[in-house]
Amino acid sequence: MRNLFDFLLKYSHCFLFVLLEVVCFVLLFRFNNYQASVYFTSANRVCGTIYEISGDIAGYFHLQSVNDSLTDRNLDLEREVATLRTALTEMTRDSARTDSLTEASLADFTRIKARVVNNTLHRADNFITIDRGNADSIRPEMGVVCGNGVIGIVGKTTPHYALVISLLNSKSNISCKIKSSGYFGYLRWDGKDARYTYLYDLPRHAECHPGDTIVTSGYSAIFPEGLMVGVVENIEDSHDGLSYLLKVRLSADFGRVRDVRVIARKGMDEFKTLTTINE
Repeated sequence: MRNLFDFLLKYSHCFLFVLLEVVCFVLLFRFNNYQASVYFTSANRVCGTIYEISGDIAGYFHLQSVNDSLTDRNLDLEREVATLRTALTEMTRDSARTDSLTEASLADFTRIKARVVNNTLHRADNFITIDRGNADSIRPEMGVVCGNGVIGIVGKTTPHYALVISLLNSKSNISCKIKSSGYFGYLRWDGKDARYTYLYDLPRHAECHPGDTIVTSGYSAIFPEGLMVGVVENIEDSHDGLSYLLKVRLSADFGRVRDVRVIARKGMDEFKTLTTINE
């Protein structure tokens, strides 16, 4: 212990210098917009590179489980597409029209491939970092999805990375609906279990049951209608007793999300302009 005190006393001026330097930098970056912007861009680039390297190492050891999940999901989707195509063909009696309807729905959105390089799960406000930025045409308020469902919305971007507001974030509000009945509300996380979120403001007269599928409503410029979000786990009364509160099990496993797609509606700026005028 005495040796420790001697060491601290001997180099006290050095420790004091380092402490004062830290304080100066904190004050500089906190109260000056230009320096703060430069710091954010540089720090985000460095952190993004580190996250990408660590993510590649971690991802290598989880490739088997990820591939198994994707394979199972692809099989389910292929079966569902085949069933829906058959049903739609029987209703329209015109396979050419069926193909044109499918192409029309996909033509409204562009898709950009990206990979998750950092992800948090257990905070009140969780974020995901992806390895694409504004140099790749990524912009704030674009949607982010994976093979199993909705992931979140782009919040900030740098040239080569983007910060995504995860569904596991208290500031995330996404318009969703019950697939079978069409009744809609907004989705928000309660900050607890990363497997579940809640659908708020569902009318009391809405038809809903445990096991119902929750999908995006399409009432925004960010997500198209019908993207998978989760399944109703439980139905409760809201705090004011005027609406239902649905506990939803998320379809995407946020602990294993890896490859994602950033989607953007064509004509998004025009849609947002009309929405702003309406508000």
